[in-house]
Amino acid sequence: MIKYALVTGGSRGIGRAISLKMAEMGFAVLVNYNSNKAEATKTVEAINEKGGTAEALQFNVSSKEEINTKLGRWIEANKDKVIEVLVNNAGIRKDNLLMMMPEEEWHSVLQTNLDSFYYITKLVIPGMMFQRNGRIINVVSLSGIKGLPGQTNYSASKAGVIGATKALAQEIGRKGITVNAVAPGFIKTDMTEGIDEKQFRAIIPMQRFGEAEEVAETVAFLASKGASYITGEVINVNGGLYT
Repeated sequence: MIKYALVTGGSRGIGRAISLKMAEMGFAVLVNYNSNKAEATKTVEAINEKGGTAEALQFNVSSKEEINTKLGRWIEANKDKVIEVLVNNAGIRKDNLLMMMPEEEWHSVLQTNLDSFYYITKLVIPGMMFQRNGRIINVVSLSGIKGLPGQTNYSASKAGVIGATKALAQEIGRKGITVNAVAPGFIKTDMTEGIDEKQFRAIIPMQRFGEAEEVAETVAFLASKGASYITGEVINVNGGLYT
């Protein structure tokens, strides 16, 4: 049976780094994307060029209907394949002060970052339970642990995933499935392009922003056999900014 890793938001930034790392570990990779097919294709081609196996899978993680039809259809059509690793990475930010935040900014961030965890994970879990093996790794954020001003919606969504991580780990641990989270701090990606790194070096003990590959290495460890007795945990990847 072919073992797959599904990486949501897997076409760019941290998601791309995770997709490449999963391929290095020997998994066939499902690279999920929403609208940027060109970047997803680049990620798939990069994996294939290194001798790995990957395919792009388009669906909007904020849409229950698209998740159930497109991901559900893939699962139904590929009985000889099992998603052994699920990385819930896709997410968005719409920063604003709560008193000025339109309902759309609240709901869209919660739907994309939190609701997606429920709908996607619920579809993938049955296959893992049948195999009595699986890894669910949720990419959360420093914002979900510490809370950051101007990110009430984002902080709430990530804190929600952290709580869900801890609860789900207790529900399905007996089936040989681990559930953990990785919480990046300031990482060099499209999401932090507008942030001046020099301005934050003084408050980061390691005096730099992290690399997407450093987050991917942590995800890879949690996906490995070496992490088989670790579940319900949140690992910070933030250079010591917050512990």
